[in-house]
Parts: sequence; structure tokens; C-alpha cells
Amino acid sequence: MPTWLIVAIVISWILFAIVLALPWLLKRRGVEMRRTKFGPALIFESADGDGTPVRLLNVNGTFQSVCYLPDDLRFELACAYHRSMAEVCYDLPDATRALVIGGGGYSLTKWLVAHRPRLHVDAVEIDPRVTVIARERFFLDDLIEKYGAERISLVNGDGWDYLRRAERPYDVIVNDAFSGNRPLGQLGTGEGALLIRERLTPGGVYLANLRCPTRGRRARILEEAKRAFSAQFAHVAYVPEWPDRPEARGNNVLIATDAELALPEGATVVK
Repeated sequence: MPTWLIVAIVISWILFAIVLALPWLLKRRGVEMRRTKFGPALIFESADGDGTPVRLLNVNGTFQSVCYLPDDLRFELACAYHRSMAEVCYDLPDATRALVIGGGGYSLTKWLVAHRPRLHVDAVEIDPRVTVIARERFFLDDLIEKYGAERISLVNGDGWDYLRRAERPYDVIVNDAFSGNRPLGQLGTGEGALLIRERLTPGGVYLANLRCPTRGRRARILEEAKRAFSAQFAHVAYVPEWPDRPEARGNNVLIATDAELALPEGATVVK
């Protein structure tokens, strides 16, 4: 047997052994690994800047969600962009129906149910395995037990397809799903903006997570969304995550509505 073939076989067996041992090695370090539709999910615990314990979800190398661990903070928002979305929702006291596209750890969904008692929330997540993770490890089942299953509908499916089939309008539509270089998918196009408008009640609000820079070549995602939604709504703005670093990719909040609303601090008015 040629030497190069022997070396190749040995290396293959070593790599195979590492793959088999990886879950055990991660568990030893306090990291839980699960499989999802879009790659391996890592669940682990850390602390935020104030030292508050948090649990994080990383799917295929991208952080998808974070939640607080203390009992009294489990339904609060750990991410700045979610807090900007929540600030807008506070200005909608008469809202009764909300749609959240993109589950992950269901952070915003949990906050809406816990803090807006009049709201029923439909939450759409494309990967059933991610929903299982949220129920078991990110306190989604705790929320349902505390506030009642009638307050929330969990849907596993594609958000675009779900929205096209929706028969009743929503007061709030949130798009917190993203993938690769097209974080909004079809919902970031002119067709998507028109569909959003058709599925909102008069004066309803659309909120979206635009994961991109706000300046430079990679900011085209933001520019496309601004054009698409400005053509359909009277008021469009966005809240940058990194206002002092516009070339850095961040979770920026797009706001589109026909209503007169108070905007979160730091918002940039487009229209």
C-alpha cells in the first residue's frame, strides 16, 4: 500500500474520531450541541456586560438568540434591536394581533406575550428543531404555562408563504428572520413591501431586522428595503445598532407605517 494512501487513511480516521468525540468535548465545556435544518446549534451560557447570566443560541456559526437566566428576567429583552422594536410596540395600545416571522429563541415573541396582555402572537419558525430548542432551553414552554396557550400560536413553516395565506390582517408584523446576504428574502423586495401593506391593519406597523452595515457597498440591503417600503408607507425609518460604526454589520431595525408614531432614540427618518 502506498505511503500516501496509508497517511490519508490515518488522517481520515483521526478526523472521524474527532467528529464522534466533539459532542462529548463540547459538553465537558458546558456547551450543548443539537442538529437543526441549517446546521449544528450550540447552546451555552455566559454573562452580559453587567454580569447578568445569559443563555445563547448559535446556529451554524451565527448567533441567533440570547436570553436572561434569572427567573424575573427570562421574558425580558437582552438585545438592543429587540428593545427598539419593543419601544415601538409600546406606542400601539390598541393592538390585538401580532405576527413574528423568525423564532430562534423566541425573544421578542416572549416579550410581547408577557408585556402586552391584549396581544395574540402568531410566531412562525421554519425549523421545527429550533422551536423544540426554544421550548426546552429558552423558556418558551414556561411562557406558555404562565400566560396560557391561547395567547400564542406556534407555526412551523416559511414566513413568506404564511403571510401570503393569512386571511386576517395584523396590527404588528415583525420580520426577525435572516439568512446569508439576503436577510429579508422576498419580504425585502417591492413585492414583499406590498404584501406587508396588504396584511397590516390601517395604522399597523412593520418592523424588520436588517443585518447589514448602514454605509458602504454591503449596505445595499438597507437601501433596497428603504426604497421598497418608502413606495408603500407614509413613514419609514431605521434604528442603527452601531451609529458610530456605520461600516460594521449590525442588527438594524426598519420601521414602516402609515401612523404617526414616536420613534426610538437614534432613529434615522427615511420618509
